[in-house]
Amino acid sequence: MTGEEKPAPGSSRDGQTQIVVRTDSRRGLRATLVRWGLGAVALVVAITLLGAVTNLIHWRNPFGETTTLRSSPVLLKSITDLKRFEAASGEFQVVVEKQSSSILPSFLAGSDTFFLGDGTVGAYVEFGNLGADKVQVSSDRLSATITLPKPVLDPTALDVHKSYIIGAQQGLFDRLFSSDPNAVQPLLEEATKQIDGAAAKSQLVSIAEKDTTQMLEGLLHSLGFTGTITITYK
Repeated sequence: MTGEEKPAPGSSRDGQTQIVVRTDSRRGLRATLVRWGLGAVALVVAITLLGAVTNLIHWRNPFGETTTLRSSPVLLKSITDLKRFEAASGEFQVVVEKQSSSILPSFLAGSDTFFLGDGTVGAYVEFGNLGADKVQVSSDRLSATITLPKPVLDPTALDVHKSYIIGAQQGLFDRLFSSDPNAVQPLLEEATKQIDGAAAKSQLVSIAEKDTTQMLEGLLHSLGFTGTITITYK
């Protein structure tokens, strides 16, 4: 028996009987170690649960891998994804006059037509061919310098609902014998030409540069650039 006394017969001296008691010390040590092991496991479980609940204790694997995250600059990608930025647009109106005459009096032959042309011209900045050499970022990634091409004007887009003949006078012979189905085409072409020229002389390009600069400054600030933002157009 473990931990119990075992009586064993012994020799007798002077008529007295001796009793020898033996104990199994190995079994007692094994039981003690088992109790200590269970206690240690219970302590580890309690600490783990406490750490999980309070989020104060984090176990680290001494053999775990170390992960390092690296990222390339997202600035150029964000800009080139735009392809082209529609920076500004202007609406223009022009009155075109087409006059035809002959040796006959005007009430007999000839015509005088007035056409109102209404068109829109857009200004955009091309980002599709923007290379990495056009985007300079400071070492602390707080400041940036971007070189862009100058804004480009789209061709005039005439609004067919707002462009029409506002007045016409024809001689008698023209009203009777002239029925040219393409008579309006020269008026459309001349109106488009005049609006293209007016847009080129307007402030549409400078407005486009200003709007593009404001857009890029907002984009860079959202990407964490809090330093100096320089936008140039060449």
